[in-house]
Amino acid sequence: MLGTTGIRIISVVESTEKQRISRTVLEALPDWFGIPESREQYIKESAEQRFFAAYDSEKPIGFLCLKETGKETVELCVMGMLKDYHRKGIGRKLFEQAREKAKQAGYLFMQVKTVQMGRYAVYDATNHFYLSLGFKEFEVFPTLWDEWNPCQVYVMAL
Repeated sequence: MLGTTGIRIISVVESTEKQRISRTVLEALPDWFGIPESREQYIKESAEQRFFAAYDSEKPIGFLCLKETGKETVELCVMGMLKDYHRKGIGRKLFEQAREKAKQAGYLFMQVKTVQMGRYAVYDATNHFYLSLGFKEFEVFPTLWDEWNPCQVYVMAL
């Protein structure tokens, strides 16, 4: 069983490093990021976003990207954690650091989008995770992505 000793969370600023980390993590999570075109878009866009990474020693194990969507609003647009590190509190610590940096940068609200609860078990776990962080249900967009994946939007005040 993996522990959390030696886990560190840092802000990453170098574009190539952001893309390397996001590719490593997202390619290891096909249950969530199995559509190659979508995965490549996340990787490409990560280069220009606020980027936070979790490391176990020198190995990147997870990351989170924030994207400005308005003057006072930021979106948690992609987050991934290697499966061996799920349910150890690392994702929560990664989020808490990103939330604090977003507040310091002057953002007042954060949003996140995922597949609506009740569609797929893996996304139900994701929904529960976001709710446990303090996000609140905002709206469902039934066809934003496609009819099989209704988009649930969650929001929180920072």
